[in-house]
Amino acid sequence: MTRPGAALLATLRRDAASRSWLVDLPLIVLAWWLAFWLRFNLGLPWPYFDHAWLTTPIALVCMALGLALARVPRQSWRYVSLADLRLLAVGVALGALLTTAVVMGLRIDGFPRSVFAISAVLTLVLLAGARASWRTLVERERERTHAHPGQRRQPLLVVGTLGEADHALRALKGADGWQVAGIVSPQAADHGRTVQGVRVLGDVPALADIAAARQARTVLLASAPGAPLRRETLLRWSGAGLNLLTLPTTDDWLRPGTTPGPRQVRLEDLLGRTPVQLDTEGLTALFGGQTVLVTGAGGSIGAELCRQVARLGAARLVCVDVSEFATYRLEQELRRDHPALEAVYCTANVREAERLLAIARAHPPGVVLHAAAYKHVPLMEQGNEIEALRTNVLGTLNAARVAGQVGAARFVLVSTDKAVRPTSVMGASKRLAEQVVQAVARQYPATQYVSVRFGNVLGSSGSVVPLFTAQIELGGPVTVTHPDIVRYFMTIPEAAQLVLQAGLMGRSGQIFVLDMGEPMKIVELARLLIRLSGKSEVDVPIAFTGLRPGEKLYEELLANDETTEATPHPKLRVAKVAPPTDDVATRVEGWLASAGAAPAADAIRQWLVDQVPEYRPHPVRF
Repeated sequence: MTRPGAALLATLRRDAASRSWLVDLPLIVLAWWLAFWLRFNLGLPWPYFDHAWLTTPIALVCMALGLALARVPRQSWRYVSLADLRLLAVGVALGALLTTAVVMGLRIDGFPRSVFAISAVLTLVLLAGARASWRTLVERERERTHAHPGQRRQPLLVVGTLGEADHALRALKGADGWQVAGIVSPQAADHGRTVQGVRVLGDVPALADIAAARQARTVLLASAPGAPLRRETLLRWSGAGLNLLTLPTTDDWLRPGTTPGPRQVRLEDLLGRTPVQLDTEGLTALFGGQTVLVTGAGGSIGAELCRQVARLGAARLVCVDVSEFATYRLEQELRRDHPALEAVYCTANVREAERLLAIARAHPPGVVLHAAAYKHVPLMEQGNEIEALRTNVLGTLNAARVAGQVGAARFVLVSTDKAVRPTSVMGASKRLAEQVVQAVARQYPATQYVSVRFGNVLGSSGSVVPLFTAQIELGGPVTVTHPDIVRYFMTIPEAAQLVLQAGLMGRSGQIFVLDMGEPMKIVELARLLIRLSGKSEVDVPIAFTGLRPGEKLYEELLANDETTEATPHPKLRVAKVAPPTDDVATRVEGWLASAGAAPAADAIRQWLVDQVPEYRPHPVRF
């Protein structure tokens, strides 16, 4: 027998062995006889009794064949859904058509044709009812067995539209300890309606009164991450003693150890970031089976790049970081979460070209992801300027050259929005690093070199979020430099995913700009964090301290003399920048070699102005 024929036979055998036939076949017969009975007003004349008796086997076989063609026997009754019921309707329709064709072909004298339609409706009702009844019984039994004796289920209110509430109620069926007391909808017209038997009790402005009436101290935010309803509910009601929860996101489920059921609202749930659409097939083809070298692997972005690459099936991961502790911590995590991954952990400084080259030659990478950098603006502005140049510029030059020397297919530089019209040494050093990468790209045409710019990343080391969190724990004040200062934010997983996507799409020498969404006032971020802690601004005040050296009120992802062009990915654009001179790498090496161990800060800034004309080494106030 041919392979397709054998597969078909195996499928038919599996369908024939389905236990659902034990219920479906008797119900099909019952529906056929009930159709005759109803056709003749609850009585069946003797001549038509013969018609029913003779055609029962035909109806049974034809209906079973229709159900099999629609793959109904493969359905799980325990998890039956509307999609399953639609397939059931298709199967019943096919079965009814087959039955009609066969019986009419027999030309039985006086056969009542309305029986075909009546039996089809009855068959659908009986089969769908059996499945719905079974699922109801299973869910009730699960609730009974999961309930702990003496445990009081906590009343909970669901906040969201009817569709969002429906999704939340389905998710809550797998969570223990909760009793949904009602739904609070942002749409006043929904008042009084029900979803899965749960009533809409009112709209959001009445949330506190509804919670008090229902003795509910917990609220589940069912709206999408970043929806305005989430921020409104948090800012308005978190200070009223309500515990705000949400459901796990897709990124949550990808993290090891995620448990089902509601969790506490986190800051990233309020940012307005839509999920990243990834070319998973293309990324798997790029990283799957490859050796990938990540510099700065112990940092926030570098570590997330390692996690993402591990999930994409890399054959070997070479993790390079100057910090022993960060490298050790990453090693422990990857060993725990990806035990089958072959990983190499190297403590090395990207400023040491020979050490970096030795690592790359020992483990030749197909892809190099360069995340090693100094990124703290005020720290690099106050006596550490030369360190920013040596790590951010010379380190990038070394990593880019090594990628070309060992024949890597791709090199990706993690850059920053602070490289646009920089006012800080850190920003200027990253702009110069972008130029260095473009220059090296011309020397090694076999390697695709791209840079990726993005803004602030929530929770990264050195970001304001850990600082604000620590200040809140101490009772404040939370220090914000200026009431009008704004920044672009994204989550660490989103940033890493888009870096990988840009590495897949980019042509050599391109600089990608990420769509960071809408900028956010830092003072609003501080207020959200205070509310997330369960406190108010009365408990934890906010203090304004003034702009720091090199700090701007507004960050830009593009400069005026740059243009962008769209890419196939909605969150990635390509910056059109003037190409650097061919000798930029030589100038960088020559100046750093002659600058000595501790050149004057003014000399460093003047040299940066010469290399990056748009650099303005003074705080810019808009």
